[in-house]
Formats: sequence, structure tokens, C-alpha cells
Amino acid sequence: MGETARQPDALLGRMESLADPTRLRLLRLLERHELGVAELCDVVQLPQSTVSRHLKMLGDQGWLRSRSEKTANLYSMPVAELDTGARRLWQVAREHMDGWVALSQDQLRLTRRLEAKSQGAQRFFAGAAGEWDRMRAALYGTLFAREALVALLPREWVVADLGCGTGMLATELAGLVRQVIGIDQSAAMLKTARRRTADLGNVELRQGSLEDLPLDDGTCDAALAILALTYVPDVPRALKEAARILRPGARLVLVDLLRHDREDFRRQLGQQHSGFEPDILCAWLRDAGFAEPHCRPLPPEPGAKGPALILASGARPVPGETRKRGADADVKQSRSAVANRRSVARVQRRREQ
Repeated sequence: MGETARQPDALLGRMESLADPTRLRLLRLLERHELGVAELCDVVQLPQSTVSRHLKMLGDQGWLRSRSEKTANLYSMPVAELDTGARRLWQVAREHMDGWVALSQDQLRLTRRLEAKSQGAQRFFAGAAGEWDRMRAALYGTLFAREALVALLPREWVVADLGCGTGMLATELAGLVRQVIGIDQSAAMLKTARRRTADLGNVELRQGSLEDLPLDDGTCDAALAILALTYVPDVPRALKEAARILRPGARLVLVDLLRHDREDFRRQLGQQHSGFEPDILCAWLRDAGFAEPHCRPLPPEPGAKGPALILASGARPVPGETRKRGADADVKQSRSAVANRRSVARVQRRREQ
């Protein structure tokens, strides 16, 4: 945040904003989840006026990022975007919060709240599994899946299909890579997927949430999430889980809905979100640990009746390469400084002559 963040008033303001247990509880929640005022009130068991007052102070001091979703404002704490001083203050505060009983209570209430939100999507898929392929093609077309597959290639890869649904994409991937692991929370969807992939020996299907993937750390070379994130209550957490299961250098590719205002459409399909803004999705990918994320809208397919789509991707950084890029930049800067000094010396010699 530049020189402003270094001034005494800025430091004192930051310290004052952390000098309240309720604000610390709110930041601890918003560090890991994007939540609205009503959700925060339910979790911390405080009235809306109190929570809103604390959120305003935290926002004024630069701790929070907010955006509009439907009729509510959603808040999150972008730790990666804070200046160095703010991150250090938060680290100190966070270390002293370990063991707070109130935090355990908050987490229990938040877990209950998120589970309740996910039930709408579960009800939709329980009834739609048999017709999902036809419905999805009618709403979004079919070419978007091929767009995502272009980002994948090497045959030795192990690929995670996150939110695999009826296994249509896993079936296509099976002929391109060594192994496909499909994850979906809906038992009805997985039943259809198992029938479809029964003859494919390199496809494994597992039931689980995208926010708590049943996969070990660093086991996949790539991951896809196709039209899945709009059904996930906590998207930033799902992206962090995707980063966890990927090896260094591995890539995540997403296709989902571009932000729209068709509330009836969202309710009809049991979705949690009305699509995503490219800059917000890229920020979440960065927060999850992905390097150089890219997000772009996809051209609507002829005849597709649903909202437009967005393609996003990001790669897990390779620690050695990250250090090398930093070292290369330092070398270039040093060489440039030497060249500049030599140039100045030559000019001075000419003037003396």
C-alpha cells in the first residue's frame, strides 16, 4: 500500500481495528471463507447492526474485500493482497487466537450453515441425474468441454475431474491420459457415471465434496472443474483444495458461468452462485496459491440457452523456478545498473576531453 501504510496513523488505525475480539473472530472466518452479513450474524451470534459496524471498520482499515452477489454483499479477507506490515500484524494476532473457545463455536456454526446451503444443489441433482446430459447440452452446448481439454495433453498424466457429474468428461479424458479420478458429491450422479465408465479401466470414481477432496496431497498432474463451482457454497476453499491435490507445475482448468442476473435460472438449477466475475475468480485463484491465473469469457455457442461461460486456469508454482525467476530478475537489474554507470562514465570522459 506504499508510503501511506507506513505512516503512524495508518499503523495505529490497523492496531486499533484488531483490538476487539469480535473483529478478530470475523477476520478469522473471512480469512478462509467468503460470507455475507446474515451468515456472519448467524455464526458469531450477534445482531446485524453490530456485525455491520465491525465490518465497516475492518473495511475502512483495508482488511476486507467485498463484492455484490444477488441482493447481498459478500466479504473476504485477501491475506495475499495485504501489505507486509498488515500481514505481520495479522500473523501476531492469529497466533494469540489459537485455543479460543469462541473460535471453535464459530466453526461449528459455520459448518452447519455451509452444509445447509449445499442441500439445494443435492436436491436438484438427485432429480436431474437421468436428464442432466440433455439439459446441460441444451443450456450450454457441448464445445466448452473440448475447450477445457485443449489445456490437457501428456498421456502419462493423472487428471482429477472435480464435480464429474455423470462421467461424460471423464469418458473423453480416459483415452487421452493415464488415469482419471472423478469426484462428485451426488450419489445419483455417480451411479450414472459408473454405468458410463464401467468398461474404462483407468477411470476411478469417488464420492466427496469439492471443499474436502478425497485425494492425497500432490497426487494429480492436472484438474478440471467443469460447471461445478456454481454449486459449491465455499468456492475459495474448493480452489485451495484443488491446489492441495496438484503437484508443483500442475494446472487447474475451470469452465463455469460468467456473472449474470438471471435469478430464476440460478434457482431452477439449484446453484449457489450467479456465475463469476473474471477478476474475482482470478483473485481467488491467486489466494489459493495458483501462479499467473488467466480468466476469459467463452463465445456463446449457437443455440445455447443458458448464460455465457468463462474459462479460467492457473498453475501450481514450482519452488525452484520461482526462486530462479527472482534471481534472474536480480541479475538483469544488476547488469543494467553496471551498464548505466559505464555509460555515465563514458559521457563524463568525453566532456573532459
